[in-house]
Order: sequence, then C-alpha cells, then structure tokens
Amino acid sequence: MIKSRICDMLGIEYPIFQGGMAWVADASLAAAVSNAGGLGLITSINTSTEAVREEIKKCKALTDKPFGVNIMLQAPNAGEVAQMIVEEGVKVVTTGAGSPVRYMEMWRNAGMKVIPVVGSVALAVKMERAGADAVVAEGAESGGHIGELHTLPLIPQVVDAVKIPVIAAGGIGDGRGAAAAFMLGAEGVQVGTRFLVAEECRAHEEYKNKVLGATDSSTIVTGKRHGHPVRSLKTLFSRSFAQMENDPNVTPEEVLAFGAGSLRRAVEEGDENGSYMAGECAGLVRRKEPAKAIVEDIILGAERVMREVVAKRLE
Repeated sequence: MIKSRICDMLGIEYPIFQGGMAWVADASLAAAVSNAGGLGLITSINTSTEAVREEIKKCKALTDKPFGVNIMLQAPNAGEVAQMIVEEGVKVVTTGAGSPVRYMEMWRNAGMKVIPVVGSVALAVKMERAGADAVVAEGAESGGHIGELHTLPLIPQVVDAVKIPVIAAGGIGDGRGAAAAFMLGAEGVQVGTRFLVAEECRAHEEYKNKVLGATDSSTIVTGKRHGHPVRSLKTLFSRSFAQMENDPNVTPEEVLAFGAGSLRRAVEEGDENGSYMAGECAGLVRRKEPAKAIVEDIILGAERVMREVVAKRLE
C-alpha cells in the first residue's frame, strides 16, 4: 500500500485529497472521501460562515475520520471562516487565492495542519518559511482558477525546493496520473474533476453528464485577459465568455457581469448558461461511482502501475 508522511501527519489511510471545489465540496462528499481513507474537504467559498459551520457539523456526524476545510482567502468572509474553523475543532485547512500568513499562528496554536495551495516554487518556499505543514502544488491542467505553470514541471521543482510534503494536483484523474506524481516526488495527490461524478457529489446530473461526455480537447481557459484564468468545459457559455473578453468593445465590467453566478448555475441547476469547471483529465472520467471506488481505483491503480514499472526494469 502507498504510504507517505502525509498519511501519518493527517491520520489518513491513503495519500489522496478531494479538491475543495466551490459550490460542490460539501459534507456529503467530504465525508464519503474521508470514510474511503482519503482526506475530504469542505469548501467555504460562495457561502456564509454559518453555512460552512453547518457543513462541518454534518461532516462530523457522517464520519469519524479526518477531514478539512478549504478557504479562498480573497473571500469577504475569509477571516470569519478562519476563526470559525478553530472554534469547531477542524484539524486540517487548505487555502487558495492568497497567503494564509495572517492566520497561521492562530491555526498552529489550535493544533491545525495548514496546507496552502501553491502554483510556483517561490510561493511554496514562502509557505514553508511561514510554517505550513505541507503544500498542494497545483498545475494549470486543473479545473477552476489556475496558474501559469503545468503539473509535470512544477511538481519536481517544488519537491526539490521544500522539505515539507508536496501534494500534486492538476490533471490527475486515474492511477497512472497518481503514479506519475509519486514518481516526481509528490507524497500525495489532490483530485477534483474525477469526484464531480461521485455518487455523493451534489453537482447537477447535467454537470456530471457533461464531464462524462468530455474528451481530451473539451476544456477551455477563459479570463486570462483580466488576470483570472479559469479552466472549464467548452459550452455555449464558455465560448461566449471567451469572445466577450477578447472583444475590445466589451468592457471588463460587462465581462464580469456575464460570468457572475455562472458556477452556481452549473452546479445547482445544470443551466447551459453555467460555468462547468473541470480539468483536462475530464476525458479520462468514464462512469459515475461511489467516492470509495474512485479513491481505491486511483491509489490501487497507482500501486499497480509502479509495480509493473519496477518489474519491467528487473526483467
């Protein structure tokens, strides 16, 4: 069985995180992943502080395994959520869209494990110096908001630059991708897109069907012009968004207004005018199944791939 420092650090069976996807990652999905041996994450994005508190309480009722909360630090209520998770005794926090330095002492004093999401070596080093327990190094193959660097070159460079565990994310959808990440030095993987079709995932059936119908060329990146690149599935909405942001006659304000609430519409309503965020590995996702089956397929698949590689080298 694949084990790493991250398993011992967090008390999990398998070194796999479920991404803290906005509007998607609720108590049901997080608990299912944690019960399967991974680390489930609850999103704090796009919802009130008290709503996040309720999801934490639900998760505690559904699992006695470790789980965490993901905080987008640019959210208006990020500070409130940062304090609330201490009050609720959450043991793991992952962060994105900013630096968690201002909250680090509070979280560390509460005995929490702090794992920021980073998109560069420089940020990974900064987070290690600030006291992070590990980092999630996320490449641009991932769904949702992305950085500039890609997973394959990013992971080994971050691994070489820090001493804390590195969790690989971005484009990992099966055991082969996980095995590649482990071979690059990662001590765990974070998966988002594959969990969109988990039976426990709250995403609308239309969202799940769009992911299942994806191919290798089904995603598009929009938002680069305004500094907020997002990867999503190609739909009428995303193509229209791309046309608008590249039209000099359309103002940035009009573009932002067009995109407002689009992820929620996709997740909750399956609306064609929604943003169906998904990573480049969507073409590898072929069936709906329980979160447990996804966790085991990725981890056991990685073990099988690595054994086969070793066996071939010894022939």
